[in-house]
Amino acid sequence: MLEIKNLTKTYKGGKTAVDDLSLTVRAGDIYGFIRHNGAGKTTTIKAVVGIHDFDKGEVRVDGKDVRTQSLECKKAMAYIPDNPDIYEYLTGIQYLNFLADIYQVPGKAREERIRREAEDFGIYSVLGDLVSTYSHGMRQKLALISAFIRRPRLLILDEPFVGLDPSASHIMKGYLADLCRGGSAVFFSTH
Repeated sequence: MLEIKNLTKTYKGGKTAVDDLSLTVRAGDIYGFIRHNGAGKTTTIKAVVGIHDFDKGEVRVDGKDVRTQSLECKKAMAYIPDNPDIYEYLTGIQYLNFLADIYQVPGKAREERIRREAEDFGIYSVLGDLVSTYSHGMRQKLALISAFIRRPRLLILDEPFVGLDPSASHIMKGYLADLCRGGSAVFFSTH
């Protein structure tokens, strides 16, 4: 599902953030990328999702090269950064429907997934409110729901527990396990 071979990323000024990293995450795996702050976790993730270019190595998602087949890779994955930027002028439901439209989630499945997941995460009653009124934790839950409703083949999470209460963390772990039982993979970073 995710294959990283000899990934190297050096920033201007000569600082090497990732040095010859290789790892494999297979379908059904939940892979915790655990290192201290400043160890290159976020840089690695941003290279995988196509935000950062890299100097050397190869990254494949579902067998496709992220450099030459980036659109196909992006269709197969969902990425939630540690501090997701969500369109604040949309309501929660508008945001979820916007992303469901982009990823072509069918209407009936979309409605069922949004209702179930928003109820599970405790934000169903505020989906009609503007995202600008949401707390950090509510925005994190909304971002998670936006990923789960599209059932990605690879879910990439950067520090996913930041801002989540214990109940939401427990619910998220259940959804991650369900996703992997369905043949997807999860790659997450934490310190």
